[in-house]
Amino acid sequence: MLIALIGLRDEVSLPAHPRPQPKAIHGRSGGEGRRQACLAAGGAGRAGAARGAGGRRRAMTDYSEEQRNEVEALQSIYPDSFTVLSEKPTTFTITVTSEAGENDETVQTTLKFTYREKYPDETPLYEIVSQENLEDNDVTDIIKLLEQQAEENLGMVMIFTLVSAVQEKLNEIVDQIKTRREEEKKQKEREAEEEEKQRFHGTPVTIENFLNWKAKFDAELLEIKRKKMKEEEQAGKNKLSGKQLFEMDHNLDTSDIQFLEEAGNSVEVDESLFQEMDDLELEDEEDDPDYNPVNLDSD
Repeated sequence: MLIALIGLRDEVSLPAHPRPQPKAIHGRSGGEGRRQACLAAGGAGRAGAARGAGGRRRAMTDYSEEQRNEVEALQSIYPDSFTVLSEKPTTFTITVTSEAGENDETVQTTLKFTYREKYPDETPLYEIVSQENLEDNDVTDIIKLLEQQAEENLGMVMIFTLVSAVQEKLNEIVDQIKTRREEEKKQKEREAEEEEKQRFHGTPVTIENFLNWKAKFDAELLEIKRKKMKEEEQAGKNKLSGKQLFEMDHNLDTSDIQFLEEAGNSVEVDESLFQEMDDLELEDEEDDPDYNPVNLDSD
């Protein structure tokens, strides 16, 4: 009986362990169809490369075939952004661009992948070789995302899954930029409204700030008066008396004579402008209460 069971075990081959399916990255990029194409392209290599019950591992030719099939699939999925850099080891770049955000603004990064010898049983090497409109913390987050996705999808072709994850991350960053700008715009509007209110309402007057204002105003007014007095004083010092003018300009001594000579000594006088002396009402000196003839002698 025991011998029969042993023989039956040898005749029946145990099924190979089923391989885990890649985790889909669903996002706005519409990548589910591309994901299926990539998996189908690498399916033939995976079917013959699975580990058996006896612990057998896939041959190196299986790794090469699986890598070659994935590269062909990626070239068809990303015809405009896929670039092969070398074949040994297989190295290529894929440029990932977000969907257009506000004002058609986008963020972009170029990912570089290199297959290790036993990929996909080993994670690929990856790095960001260029980026546009990304902050340093965004780049750090993308590297962490690639590391997480590579560990979760170890054992199966994963480049499309990694790129899809980065694509979704870039779309999130664009949304964050839009939200941040909207918040900054609202903040500026609030500040403008507050400034406008302050302009109309002004500062509430209290006894304390009124006294401070008055002291400052009085000091400024006093300073203006001092400057004005100083200027007037300086102007008075510079003003010449009549004697000083004559001493400085001797032509003034004969100016009246020159005027008469130029007029030809024919100065006409309109006598009608003068009244008769008898018509003038002049007070006598004796009628003046302040009149004192003694003072006249003293003069």
